[in-house]
Amino acid sequence: MTPLRTPDSCFENLPDYPFSPHYIEVDDTEGGSLRMHYVDEGSQTAPVILLMHGEPTWSYLYRKMISPLADAGFRVIAPDLIGFGRSDKPSERSDYSYQRHVNWVRDLLAQLDLQNITLFCQDWGGLIGLRLLAEEQNRFTRAIAANTMLPTGDHAPGDAFLQWQHLSQHIPVFTVGKIIAGACVKPVSAETIKAYDAPFPDESYKAGARQFPMLVPTSANDPAADANRAAWQVLSTMEKPFLTAFSDKDPITAAGEPLFRKLIPGTKGQAHTTIVDGGHFLQEDQSEELVEVILKFIADTATS
Repeated sequence: MTPLRTPDSCFENLPDYPFSPHYIEVDDTEGGSLRMHYVDEGSQTAPVILLMHGEPTWSYLYRKMISPLADAGFRVIAPDLIGFGRSDKPSERSDYSYQRHVNWVRDLLAQLDLQNITLFCQDWGGLIGLRLLAEEQNRFTRAIAANTMLPTGDHAPGDAFLQWQHLSQHIPVFTVGKIIAGACVKPVSAETIKAYDAPFPDESYKAGARQFPMLVPTSANDPAADANRAAWQVLSTMEKPFLTAFSDKDPITAAGEPLFRKLIPGTKGQAHTTIVDGGHFLQEDQSEELVEVILKFIADTATS
């Protein structure tokens, strides 16, 4: 595995992103290691809020949420998945698999010994985070799913996702910032688009971004299908508080919300909400509302 590392100079003077970088080395499963970046704000002894991003974003997506959550008394962890942000980027698409992504984040949780976690996950942050919620359930106290899913390949993924999957493989230049802006409801500034492009100086850094859409299980015999079915078996008995906060303008993941609420016992009695005027990247569109949703959910489900 040959990782690329985006020069630090690419991340200088990003708007609204004042956070000091933190790094750990995670196992690459072949005897080496990869450097994973994460934002770590707030008291080291405070309850943890884990903010999991997806495709093709990075922790910059949470820039307007991190400080308000930390100021409210929480330790906020926002990792960059391998292949994204300030984390190392293996150069071959074959270096990426669903299971490896799960393992890399599991390594982060273990090395930081994170406990009492409130999970907030969107897009691939849910495909990975919900697997870990099921497999490392003792680390988690509650979870919020927003514009995400946990597919097993047993059901058709829907036309909107298939169209995105096709586009992601055939556009000659994978214009990360413009792709993100196109999936938002509110206008995204040129400065912000540039910040989303910052981790990827050229196409060689985008193997992970290109490969992610192809790793979503779309058939029953997908390599990740059995592990996701096993995760659903756990989630379908899980009583931990589970909230859905999907946006109203995301055709790709809309089908996930009723499924979570139907199948996960922890959703019963929760104040599920719809984020109005939010696109796929609802953190970009409605960050202030999401902060309120997270803090209220924690307060409502806190044990005395």
